[in-house]
Amino acid sequence: MMRAVTSQDLIQIDLTDAERHLIVRGLLDWGGPAHATAALAVAMGFEGVEDFHVQVSRLRASLKAGQPLSPWDWRRALIATEIVFASDIFGSGYEWSTTTGLSDEETIRTLRRLQHKLAKQARVHRA
Repeated sequence: MMRAVTSQDLIQIDLTDAERHLIVRGLLDWGGPAHATAALAVAMGFEGVEDFHVQVSRLRASLKAGQPLSPWDWRRALIATEIVFASDIFGSGYEWSTTTGLSDEETIRTLRRLQHKLAKQARVHRA
């Protein structure tokens, strides 16, 4: 069982507009062409598909508002964005540029910066 997150556990990350747009768009695509199975939702750190959708909505709103997140939430948001971008099975994959307006090249450059920033500042590296 996870302990309650306190305000001291939250980490503010100074995202660029491009980084924030990428992660918010990535989370938004889970309500469109992407779909998570129960096993995938759990693998990404959620309790199941229902929790996944509730938490993704909460994370998207928090990110849009520039609010701090727990390291666990930063990690889940990043994983969900990575999968929705890359996977043609579960995510947007081939349709990514159509649904987001972001090219694959632009996305991967921004995603690599975001991965580095979150690993360093929110410690989202491998658990």
